Amino acid sequence: MAFELHPRLQQDCVEVGRFQLSRLLMMNDSQYPWFILVPEKAGLREIYQLTKPERELLLEESSYLAENLAALYKADKMNIASIGNQVPQLHIHHIVRYQTDKAWPAPVWGKFDAVPYTQQQITENLMRLRDRLGDWLN
Repeated sequence: MAFELHPRLQQDCVEVGRFQLSRLLMMNDSQYPWFILVPEKAGLREIYQLTKPERELLLEESSYLAENLAALYKADKMNIASIGNQVPQLHIHHIVRYQTDKAWPAPVWGKFDAVPYTQQQITENLMRLRDRLGDWLN
């Protein structure tokens, strides 16, 4: 079985690029800098289904992403989670949070309808992030 990105992630996100294991997506919601790592392995629902080396690599990718997002967007807090109640495919959310954001201190899920980025905002965000992540992105 070949890897395919879940249709909901295709619909709700913009592709940023690929790390060694995972595809990096940007959630199309301008209210929060919100990114998602999706390990490109078919049929995964849970982290424990990865091999030990893959789990270690996912942790490295997630940590690298979180550290760079926190610096780039000057985060007050990074929310990192794998929930999967609506999208069963394994994916890890990385959400930059601010004490001033409209959902603070509650989780962002289901609080407010998404406010899509403009095409210019998408282009600017992708350029800044790709520049920041450098050689990690394929």
